[in-house]
Amino acid sequence: MRLKVLGSSGAEFPGHYPPAFLIDGKLLLDGGTIGARLSEAEQFAIKNVLLTHSHLDHIRAIPFLADNIVIKNKRHSIMLFGMQETLTVLKENVLNDKLWPDFTRISAAREPVVKLRSVIPGKSFRIGGYTVQASRVNHTVPAVGYTVKDQTGGRLLYSGDTGPTDAIWSAAKKVDAVIVEVSFPNSMEALALKTGHLTARLLAADLAKMKTPPGRVFITHAKPQYIGLIRKEIKKIRVKRIEMLRDGKTYEI
Repeated sequence: MRLKVLGSSGAEFPGHYPPAFLIDGKLLLDGGTIGARLSEAEQFAIKNVLLTHSHLDHIRAIPFLADNIVIKNKRHSIMLFGMQETLTVLKENVLNDKLWPDFTRISAAREPVVKLRSVIPGKSFRIGGYTVQASRVNHTVPAVGYTVKDQTGGRLLYSGDTGPTDAIWSAAKKVDAVIVEVSFPNSMEALALKTGHLTARLLAADLAKMKTPPGRVFITHAKPQYIGLIRKEIKKIRVKRIEMLRDGKTYEI
């Protein structure tokens, strides 16, 4: 499984991009950054997008991807997967013919550019060679994380945005890698809990809930203003093979 980090930041500053992770060039985890990182051909290779929740930094690049597709009259659609609450927010507040054209009704060829498909937490489904399971996480809006298994048996868990939570860790019986957020330094734990995020200390407690430790732990969503401090605190927790993701880098899972 090849993982390309399009963005992994908890805020936008020069050189820091909102969350989006491309698996094997075709399956996208969240859509905070797309066109700013991918060529036209790479954008058109995306077929499916797994959305964790409705916050703008995780969905904001999707309308522009849809626009790029329709301009070139490409003969394919993108399928957006997410909880029904997430898809409803996207449809009513973004793809509503007011803020942005409703690409669920606009066709590039015969079918709409954007299709929507709801997921049920705890129930597995297939996406072109991958087995995916959504699990609820603890955020300020309805949110899920995903476990993705490829045809070789490789497993990747992505938490999306979450505070201390349980379901996703019990669902991840054995994974090769975890992408999990740490948004704030330990000194801001109260704010992290209030806004549904993690610190290094909170992360250590959550990872301890897994029956089998993951092969690797990748940290995402750090606030750029505190990234140096978060990096130091991550190094101090007793978790093997843990590192902070770098925007633009590709990892082999």
